[in-house]
Amino acid sequence: MLTRFFEDLNVVGRHDPAAKNRFETLLCHSPLHAILLYRVAHALHTQLGLSLPARLISALARFLTGVEIHPAAKIGRRFFIDHGTGVVIGETAEIGDDCVLFHNVTLGGTGQHRGKRHPTLGDDVLIGTSATLLGPITVGSHTKVGANSFIRMRDVPPNCTAVGAPAAIVKREGRRVDEPLPPTRLSEHSIPVTAKRSAAGDDA
Repeated sequence: MLTRFFEDLNVVGRHDPAAKNRFETLLCHSPLHAILLYRVAHALHTQLGLSLPARLISALARFLTGVEIHPAAKIGRRFFIDHGTGVVIGETAEIGDDCVLFHNVTLGGTGQHRGKRHPTLGDDVLIGTSATLLGPITVGSHTKVGANSFIRMRDVPPNCTAVGAPAAIVKREGRRVDEPLPPTRLSEHSIPVTAKRSAAGDDA
């Protein structure tokens, strides 16, 4: 936990030129406050099974910082949020190491799945301002999603840049392209609501 604390603190200085020193960052950088509170809430939720205190800490973080991170979300090391206000990270979202999110980013669901229903980001992913990613999609490692992009039930391959609403691939492996995003491949943990209802009807 202490190692994660210093990693989260130090990464602010790497990405934010306005962060003059660690002391100022610790006192004044509200997205860092949201991440640190998330780390505590996540530990309570996953390691101790204290879901109610974890949710209360999450609600407090949202009130204080404008960042909403569900305590059950899985977030890797050296996570950085720039500005922070309006960021929403859903319950089953997964974020790899060294990822960057700008303000007003949503990692949400579509309301059409049970189980795994929020996005998964690989390592070294950057999501631009006001981008919206919906569903149990996968964004590959070393990928950028442009500001104001909209992605719903489409995967983003690794080493790509995707922009637009709806988003499309404009750069792959450093070469300019113009390609549609592939449809999301659902894992066994993502259950379409219609399939679940159908199964329930068959059992009845």
